[in-house]
Amino acid sequence: MSARTIIIDHGSAFLKAGLSGGNEPQLVLPSVVNYVPCRENPGPSCARRRVSLGIDICRPDTFSYPVQRGRVINWEGVEHIWSFILEKHRLEHGDFPVIVTESPLKGPADRQKTLEIMFELLDVPSVLLADQREMSLYSSGLLTGVVVDSGCGLTRVQPFHLGRPLWPGEKTLEFAGQDLSAYLFKSLFKEDYSRHNLFQLDTVASTQMYKCYVPQNLGEELDFYQSLPDGADRSNSYQLPDGTPVELTAMQRLAPEMFFSPQVFNLQGPSLPQAVVESIEACEPSLRPLLAAHVAPCGGNTLYPGFTTRLYQLVASHFSPTRASVFAGSNRHFSVWLGASVVAHLSTYKSEWVTKAEFNERLRL
Repeated sequence: MSARTIIIDHGSAFLKAGLSGGNEPQLVLPSVVNYVPCRENPGPSCARRRVSLGIDICRPDTFSYPVQRGRVINWEGVEHIWSFILEKHRLEHGDFPVIVTESPLKGPADRQKTLEIMFELLDVPSVLLADQREMSLYSSGLLTGVVVDSGCGLTRVQPFHLGRPLWPGEKTLEFAGQDLSAYLFKSLFKEDYSRHNLFQLDTVASTQMYKCYVPQNLGEELDFYQSLPDGADRSNSYQLPDGTPVELTAMQRLAPEMFFSPQVFNLQGPSLPQAVVESIEACEPSLRPLLAAHVAPCGGNTLYPGFTTRLYQLVASHFSPTRASVFAGSNRHFSVWLGASVVAHLSTYKSEWVTKAEFNERLRL
């Protein structure tokens, strides 16, 4: 352990990084890399191209996401992003231990690869691999509760008791932020949609950020929109590159309903509130009241206006309002990073750190 620790929370859409002790990560980057053919020897092979961060506006079709649905599919891209993060922090602050948060979908081979990159390529002194859901729990100031984590690639529900996961209640849903984005791409741009079209990317991102919300009652909200005359709601439009305004449909603005009524969007599985209820009911009866009273949503999707209110209403309708409670912090899109910032200074995690010497002696393959 150290007085300061570099924390890297690498999600499917964004990477959050910074030194422990802050109220939020100092660096938030899109989890995107692009490959550009080398001018000296252009070609499609890996050896003949160079990797860089972000989207190259001159070649928007060359970018990709190295992490998808909580799994690393491009370790070269991950290495490049982590190298940039550590070089930047070392220039400004020096060398520190590193906490890397990890998805529960990662297996032993992924953990081994993470340690190899950190120790052999990036030469860090020590590493702690931290479960993302557990870190979210700690950021809420809880040891017992239900973490409801919905980000770009995954939507997960995990109950905890005294800091330990209750595995019978674990749930992973088959839809997340990227499915909501896919719905908007297809409904806004029809057959012309392209995930590498920068205007379409910006339009979808802006629609999600500024236009979408969760209705408290889908039927009533649809009736309200149907009663409005065309053009009555100026906030209900976006502009094409030529300045032509296009009015959003009701379902485009209400797209986050996907988490509460997935069948409306032809998606499989239970709704998010159903998953929370089923997760709690899968645990021991004596723990259920305590778990229902400590539901902790986190992740970018939980920031949609109306999300936490709707979640509370549906969970409370099952467990009764006096027994249900939702803890919704304003920085819950940074919950994983903030929880790791807390853990960085806990002596109880001392035995879980791996030093470079230990890696070379016991874990190096």
